[in-house]
Amino acid sequence: MAKHKKHKKYNPNYTKNSEKTAVTAKKHLGQHFLNDEAIAKKIGDTLTLNGYQNVIEIGPGMGVLTKYIVQKDLNLIAMDLDSESIAYLNTSFQLEHNEVLRNTSFKVLEADFLKFDLDSLFPNEQFAITGNFPYNISTQIVFKTIEHRDRIPEFTGMFQKEVAQRICEKEGSKAYGILSVLAQAFYDSEYLFSVPPDVFNPPPKVDSGVLRLIRKKDYSLPCNEKLFFRVVKTAFGQRRKTLRNSLKVFQLSDEIKASEIMAKRPEQLSVQQFLELTSILEKSQE
Repeated sequence: MAKHKKHKKYNPNYTKNSEKTAVTAKKHLGQHFLNDEAIAKKIGDTLTLNGYQNVIEIGPGMGVLTKYIVQKDLNLIAMDLDSESIAYLNTSFQLEHNEVLRNTSFKVLEADFLKFDLDSLFPNEQFAITGNFPYNISTQIVFKTIEHRDRIPEFTGMFQKEVAQRICEKEGSKAYGILSVLAQAFYDSEYLFSVPPDVFNPPPKVDSGVLRLIRKKDYSLPCNEKLFFRVVKTAFGQRRKTLRNSLKVFQLSDEIKASEIMAKRPEQLSVQQFLELTSILEKSQE
């Protein structure tokens, strides 16, 4: 009598030894593959799924984070520029995780996130962004997220630790800068946890940090957006100077020059104060 085969329970921790070296980390792409399952799951759990069902994962590599994301009730696009990673995700990864992938919407896309037209993905729908981001383009990923904030209610992922801290930093700190102000003007930021180098292959020379950005309920600005961006970038472009000196290009009136806020340096201003300052400059230019 033939014996019935027992169905194996899905185990996201399982990876065949022969597949561990299927993709080689490439230095020019800033790849460092996470190999700690507990941390991968923890990053996957940073997604709240509050107000969206669609997710783009940037830089999935060999899918260590991907396999935890696809277990959730969502639609996932894994986007990578590395053709070797794309081939792996379309073959070995899908064969190994076939059981869970049958019950989810999963697509692999070979593309450069920074150049890709995001409006073509999940048309007219909201989507979140997550990933173990290549450190060499991580800040550009944040700027593109800000640019598409109308469609991106949540952003989570792993950066070089000092970059993640900078994004979440508040005024009064030397780390506080352009990225801090622009991100926090539209999103509530939270630094979640740190990750040591030894859980990556190859290990980076720095610690990593995971953060979450949740779009504010009212993320419209009370001032001209282009002027706001220009004021922030100009101020921090000469961060050692007082605003009275760094913002001379805006042809400040004597009244504005004499105001108390103009005696401060940019890192001393909160996001709200930068918004108020932009409104003042906007009115003076009318």
